[in-house]
Amino acid sequence: MTVDLAIIGAGPAGLAAATEARALGLSVLLLDENPGPGGRIWQAIETRPAKDAADRAALAAVRAFRASGAEARFGATVWCVEPEGRVFWSEGGRAHVAKAEQILIATGAIERPLPIPGWTLPGVMTVGAAQIALKTGGLVPSDQVWLAGQGPLLLLYAVQALAASGRIAGVLDLAPRGAFRRALAHLPRALRAPSYLGRGIAWRLALRRAGIPWIRASRLRAEGEGRLERIRFVAAGEEHVRPAQILLLHDGVVPSVQMTRALGCAHCWDESLRCWTPKTDPWGRSSLPRIVIAGDGAGIGGAAVAALSGRIAALGIAEALGRLGAATRDSAAAPLIAARARHLAVRPFLNALFAPLPVEPEDDTILCRCEEVTAGRVREAVALGCLGANQLKAFTRAGMGPCQGRMCAAAVAAVIAAARGVPEREIEPYRLRFPTKPLTLGELAALYDEAEPAALQAT
Repeated sequence: MTVDLAIIGAGPAGLAAATEARALGLSVLLLDENPGPGGRIWQAIETRPAKDAADRAALAAVRAFRASGAEARFGATVWCVEPEGRVFWSEGGRAHVAKAEQILIATGAIERPLPIPGWTLPGVMTVGAAQIALKTGGLVPSDQVWLAGQGPLLLLYAVQALAASGRIAGVLDLAPRGAFRRALAHLPRALRAPSYLGRGIAWRLALRRAGIPWIRASRLRAEGEGRLERIRFVAAGEEHVRPAQILLLHDGVVPSVQMTRALGCAHCWDESLRCWTPKTDPWGRSSLPRIVIAGDGAGIGGAAVAALSGRIAALGIAEALGRLGAATRDSAAAPLIAARARHLAVRPFLNALFAPLPVEPEDDTILCRCEEVTAGRVREAVALGCLGANQLKAFTRAGMGPCQGRMCAAAVAAVIAAARGVPEREIEPYRLRFPTKPLTLGELAALYDEAEPAALQAT
């Protein structure tokens, strides 16, 4: 199979790019591992009632994509992308390959890990995982469910859960004092996007009206024998213990860079979010000629920014393929670029208000869940001469499990940096290689049954 454009990810950016690209006459193949379009942020949007304007806009975007004529493969797990334009994925127990003139990576964001003592106990989840369960299965929280951490998603999920008749025992705000004061310098610019601020205020008021306790806390621990039974935290200078069946953790989101790092795209350090972000130009073009990146995977901006970035990227791709003149591209993109800038005006305020929490785990806290590597073992490795995350693999196997560092990379780097007394940006991140997702030998062997075996000669 050969197409003009292969898109990885069917969230707001991928859907918008596919729809725009088809309108410009490009052949499009869209791949996503979920059973339907929407990504995480619009998960299962076609199967649940549209409750507000945001849901209605999301549903309209999905319907426009469905009508665009783009070829879509859902349940398709992409595990390899080559700079020359080949994309490999598994679907229905078989591996497949396609060749594309251009590849758009729109894999979105992942939640930043919040490694507290006991976070590996059954009953401790991320807020994002709970939101997926709410959207796809209608699972709502009941008694003794606590939320802890910080960030817009924590507030949004709490409001969504209450709207679905869920019950929340309380919210533990782990943000250090002074965050709002630091964010105030960015407030004038943020007022260019007042709807974001309005929603945040409305969410807090909704929790207050519902009588949900909002507790400024620190030193949170999850405890229990075999599963979560209670949480322990400090508030107002005193230690508190509360029964808990579920604890939902959240400390913001960061770009998903597994694929872009494995490809070898250039990345830069984002000090405000303490994470690595791909280097892109205004059209989303990366340091590799065929690779374009759009949406939260190119920098956190939210659904509206992602959709605009997808459309802008599609215009740039059409121009690069000679289907559109530069002047026409620039004219069509100008209002989209201006709208994107307005939405992004709130980001410095939010990044300062919800700056990543300090990673200071106790020695017995597990950092790498796959290989059960604790913070203490990481510090011991540094004391023995380990300088970075890739060396740490040899010392401890951290980052070598099925998730390939998705859950532990940020925390491991922070602990190494603190132990060495250097800035976090000086710690080389995990070196990633394809396949970025597990696949079986049976799936791999199915490639040789493809209609164009010559495409595999360089594999």
